[in-house]
Amino acid sequence: MLTETNVLNPHKWVAAYADYLYMYAIVRINDEDTAKDLVQETFLAALEKVDRFEGKSTERTWLTAILKNKIIDVYRKKSSGLAIASANKAAQEQDDFFEEDNGHWKAEYAPQPIAGMDDQDPLLKKELNGILQKCLQKLPALWNAVFTMKHIDDAATENICTELHVTQANFWVIIHRAKVNLRACLQKNWN
Repeated sequence: MLTETNVLNPHKWVAAYADYLYMYAIVRINDEDTAKDLVQETFLAALEKVDRFEGKSTERTWLTAILKNKIIDVYRKKSSGLAIASANKAAQEQDDFFEEDNGHWKAEYAPQPIAGMDDQDPLLKKELNGILQKCLQKLPALWNAVFTMKHIDDAATENICTELHVTQANFWVIIHRAKVNLRACLQKNWN
């Protein structure tokens, strides 16, 4: 049964969803022009697929799903995978830094709280987020894509591997290296 919230109204898409979709894309892509292009492509793709909308979700959810697939396409285009030798070396490094069962930092390597930082202070959170975004931009495209999908989108590992065409071994290598690089970048740039 269709309700008002799951009926398409393409005439209102730009006014109602452009800002939301842009913010969704910019957090994941970190490139304003690409994010704008992806939002436009999302609207065009949605218009072409209007007849396929089954009304099982809201317009916003449906448009976001289309955008998400377009973002994954960007990730795929930018990525080229990792060499097996590199993967083996990084797997050993991963054993040193992270718990095998959950992928979290081992206690001796875990980032320490920053002295004097109030984690409830919105200004500090904003500043830290800005530094994190800059650090994410410095990662290779594939690492950024894998890290973003895993830790921002909370996607399942199997889905990430399938979407980005990486093996499970490469996935864990990438996550490990991304975490180590982000940690080093944050420590260097956070005063």
